[in-house]
Amino acid sequence: MRIITGIAKGTRLNTLKGLDVRPTADRVKESLFSILENMVLPAARHPLRDAIVLDLFAGTGNLGLEALSRGAAAALFIDNSPASLAVIGDNIRQAGLGGLAEVQRGDSINWLGRLSRSGRRFTLVFVDPPYDSGLINIVLQKIDDGNIVEAGGLIVVEHSKHEQINTQWQNLQQVRTERYGATLVTILSRIIHDTTLVI
Repeated sequence: MRIITGIAKGTRLNTLKGLDVRPTADRVKESLFSILENMVLPAARHPLRDAIVLDLFAGTGNLGLEALSRGAAAALFIDNSPASLAVIGDNIRQAGLGGLAEVQRGDSINWLGRLSRSGRRFTLVFVDPPYDSGLINIVLQKIDDGNIVEAGGLIVVEHSKHEQINTQWQNLQQVRTERYGATLVTILSRIIHDTTLVI
């Protein structure tokens, strides 16, 4: 597992042994970030350059660190596992991205409430909970109800092919889904009224 492109290109990232952490495969990550790099967003905003990133269920920090390497301005990594947090910290240091990264321990769903109440806003959110845990639509409902994603901001969800994402939201729209074997990546956007998102 490595950082593919950007200022930390080639950095090898540590991971955890066992099934509790399932890092995004390099081929999936490379395809995902190619999609993000080529998306055209309202007001010509780029999905990655200067993005404010939230990496939920961060695991190893793989996705958030790739975003930072490619030009994101800052990233908040949240995970409930002390072992994962230690690995995230090591990976941030190895990538030389410590000045752009914040790491917090806690339940990702609870943190969404805290972030909403605090007024913090993000332009790119990664959601990668344990597969088949039933958490995805709970997390998306929190994001839909809260005010943590800027209008036009993106939510990237990695999930198993057995998990169905709801399609009816008040403030979110699904814009793309890609399948990689048993893995699906679904991209949603926070709605900007009267503005069309071009993919």
